[in-house]
Amino acid sequence: MIAAHPALAWLAAGLALLVIEVVAPGVYMMWLGLAALGTGGVMLLVAPGFGWQVAVFAAFAAASIGVALRLRRATRTSRLNTAESGLVGRSARALSFQGREGRVRVGDSDWTARLAAGAPVPETGAVLRVVGVDGTVLVVGPGPQPANG
Repeated sequence: MIAAHPALAWLAAGLALLVIEVVAPGVYMMWLGLAALGTGGVMLLVAPGFGWQVAVFAAFAAASIGVALRLRRATRTSRLNTAESGLVGRSARALSFQGREGRVRVGDSDWTARLAAGAPVPETGAVLRVVGVDGTVLVVGPGPQPANG
């Protein structure tokens, strides 16, 4: 039956690659599975020879991998779900400082910290504000001042 309808082979291969992606995720097989499904769709419309089928698959695979790389690049430059986007602006409590470097507590986690340029050395327990992230080091500055009144 597959010999009579090569589109079914492409569709079956595409589904198999998608199943492999679900069982062993890595977002690699998905793009080839989508290319195989696309090739199967084209084969349902026209019945070119095997050489053309491979060329259509190669074109779909290149396009899908290009989309994957573009999406990957877009998520890397996105500020969504990065340490910096989640920590900048949050309050921190000074635990200890030796000069411009020390440790702070943000929420229930202790972090290595560095004072922002021009920030005075805080006393232990002082409230600070996270103004940046440099790798795993928080850059902190003065926090909100308590209201007198």
